[in-house]
Amino acid sequence: MAKKQVAEKELEAKTAELQGADARLTEKETIESEADSVSIEQIKSSLATPDQDFDWDADDKVFGNYSDADRKKFEDMYTDTFNQITQGEIISGIVVSINNKDVVLNVGFKSDGLVSTSEFRDTPDLKIGDSVDVFVEAPEDANGQLILSRKRAKTQRSWETINAALDNDTIINGFVKSRTKGGLIVDIMGVEAFLPGSQIDIKPIRDYDVYVGKTMEFKVVKINHEFKNVVVSHKILIEDDLESQKVEIVSKLEKGQVLEGTVKNITDFGVFIDLGGVDGLLHITDISWGRIEHPKEVLSLDEKINVVVLDFDDEKKRIALGLKQLTPHPWENLDANLAVGSKVKGKIVTVADYGAFLEIIPGVEGLIHVSEMSWSQNLRSPQEFLKVGDEIEAEVLTLDRDERKMSLGIKQLTQDPWGAVAERYPIGSKHKAVVKNMTNFGVFVEIEEGIDGLIHISDLSWSKKVNHPNEFTKVGDTLDVVVLELDVENRKLSLGHKQLEENPWDTFETIFTLDSIHQGTVVKVTDKGAVIALPYGVEGFVPTKHMAKEDGSVIKAEETNDFKIIEFNKDAKRIVVSHARIWEEAKAEVAAEERATKKKEAKASVSAVKKVKDSVEKSTLGDLSVLAQLKEQMEGEESKKKGK
Repeated sequence: MAKKQVAEKELEAKTAELQGADARLTEKETIESEADSVSIEQIKSSLATPDQDFDWDADDKVFGNYSDADRKKFEDMYTDTFNQITQGEIISGIVVSINNKDVVLNVGFKSDGLVSTSEFRDTPDLKIGDSVDVFVEAPEDANGQLILSRKRAKTQRSWETINAALDNDTIINGFVKSRTKGGLIVDIMGVEAFLPGSQIDIKPIRDYDVYVGKTMEFKVVKINHEFKNVVVSHKILIEDDLESQKVEIVSKLEKGQVLEGTVKNITDFGVFIDLGGVDGLLHITDISWGRIEHPKEVLSLDEKINVVVLDFDDEKKRIALGLKQLTPHPWENLDANLAVGSKVKGKIVTVADYGAFLEIIPGVEGLIHVSEMSWSQNLRSPQEFLKVGDEIEAEVLTLDRDERKMSLGIKQLTQDPWGAVAERYPIGSKHKAVVKNMTNFGVFVEIEEGIDGLIHISDLSWSKKVNHPNEFTKVGDTLDVVVLELDVENRKLSLGHKQLEENPWDTFETIFTLDSIHQGTVVKVTDKGAVIALPYGVEGFVPTKHMAKEDGSVIKAEETNDFKIIEFNKDAKRIVVSHARIWEEAKAEVAAEERATKKKEAKASVSAVKKVKDSVEKSTLGDLSVLAQLKEQMEGEESKKKGK
């Protein structure tokens, strides 16, 4: 029933609306019909004011029409009432409306600007009437709408502030967002900056996470405009604050002053101590009277200790500190009865190339030089005798309490083997020795512990030419030797090895005579020739020009052939041979024989020719007489025939 009543009311309303429209249409048609029949003058008179002061001929008087100049003037006046807006600039606007999608701003332009509400998430209290800086992205879009951006305005303002902070060396605030490799990421007014770990604090930071979420003060130290990178430092601010403290602290320092400090950093060479705003260096040698390998053996990070000021530099703000100086020097506790010749026991704390240090009591050490470790004159490495941690006994050789120096020896604890060396190793005696070392000029051998001798390279072999001892022997080999010379005072022993045999060169002289031919093998080829192994273990040398064969080739390594002795020097132990000389001389002999034969044949030919010639001459004379007789006979017979 209610629905029916509502429907009827809606129908009545529609009907009334249609009737009204029809009435308006009828009225319009009536007015148009009347207008067609009424003149202009009648219309003017019916519309005139009671005072009849309206000028209906104003159009004819050019009333209300403007010239081009006037129109341009009025347009300029209208345009000047608005702000001039350029794309890319930052302007200030007033919030006039806020909805779910946009914030409408009045910037004094022909149209209001729109900014997305997402750009105001950091200002939840934004309200109408607030002033906001925005960036003009475009004065008009396709719809004629002014396009603005608060985010870009903030970013540009931030970069301007950051650049100004770098140029003017001013302090800016930033929010530490997160940790990254090597440092922290800091948000400075919407711009991300990098804070290196070394620039967080003056002391090393072991946990970066404690700074995340904090707002801190920074100074801009570097800007890369190409990549938009910013590097900031918090350490600089601390250093600036501490600089004045350093000046004050250093001005009050005195040598010998005892201060409390905190271990700030530990290095191989020492420890840096924080004295409350200024750092001092505690060198490793000033940590303990005893020998230590690394400061961490004694100290640890963040440990509080008392130190004494040893020295300082006002200009460079360098402070040298000491820790061991707070305790008496161990030398003051050294036994007063200790003297040269005393026996001491201790532990080896250091082994170097030149010797080892024996710690008698903590902080008191003595040097055992390598020459005092063994009676042997052949110096060896200290590592062959001692190693760190060995507990040994030694004898005091020198002692200087004022200089706090002591030298020790361990060979003095055994009998000097050179005491009776003349009786045990007379000249000409034969012994066995172990090769300990080799040099270019000879071999050092040890007959017994402490008794060393030298075998000169020329005393190694009668037959072989030794260029270096390693061609003849090696370290560790045992050689038979004979004593050649003995100098007890200088502890020198000259030995020989080849002297154990007779000099074979006396025999070689009778075998390798000049021009004798022997078979040999090439063992080594050099630039100047080759070394030849001859019979009886003797080596000879063949110069390059004497290595040529008869066929034009050259003798090669490991080739065996005949060689002629062309030089023998017993004193120099040198034999020079030649292969080319053999075939050259043989060839020369053949050529000489051929020449002799040809000469003999030539001589015989001359003699034979002479005989023949002589014989021919005699025969010719006889024949002439016979012919003469025959001619006469024939002439006589011819005469007789004519006469008949």
